[in-house]
Amino acid sequence: MIDLYTWGTPNGRKVSIMLEETGLKYQAFPINITKDEQFAPDFLAVNPNNKIPAIVDHAPPAAYGSAPYSVFESGAILIYLAEKSGQFLPADARARGQALQWLMWQMGGFGPMLGQTHHFVRFAKEKVPYAIERFSTETKRLYGVLNAHLGKNEYLAGADYSIADMATHPWAGRHEWHGINLADYPHVQRWFDGIMARPAVQRGYEVP
Repeated sequence: MIDLYTWGTPNGRKVSIMLEETGLKYQAFPINITKDEQFAPDFLAVNPNNKIPAIVDHAPPAAYGSAPYSVFESGAILIYLAEKSGQFLPADARARGQALQWLMWQMGGFGPMLGQTHHFVRFAKEKVPYAIERFSTETKRLYGVLNAHLGKNEYLAGADYSIADMATHPWAGRHEWHGINLADYPHVQRWFDGIMARPAVQRGYEVP
């Protein structure tokens, strides 16, 4: 059994989607970040960085030993679960490399930059025109990168759906928050709608 500590954010949904897709047994424990529950001592013992998501695997692969094993950082969790389940991370070296590159692209760019857009457009206590322009411009650039890649590939890793898609999709799911019309990025629209139609993705979006 895997314990999932999460909340309904793009980063949290990456992992719940992966767990639903793999069929691994898990139970979700909501960490309400609007009430600062991520700073509770019990959660700090799971994730030293006080961020969701995090997991504790009570039956880790033999290489990890028999004791429960905790993993934090959403990208690391996706890789761990892919290796544990043998799913959604290609065995072919080139395709695997492609999946990992696009996963890192999401972790280093498509998540953090869009998150800054969320903050300054929707939540900042005062409007900061420079910040709004800076991050909105970068957000549009990143959607353009994604659109160009998906114009040549079915999924981020190529022909097969992978953890790179699971990581990126929930961030694109907040395109309206970014001031983005997916109709302006038709390849992203095609990819987004196709993944959203997957039952496991729909279930993952509803966790916690």
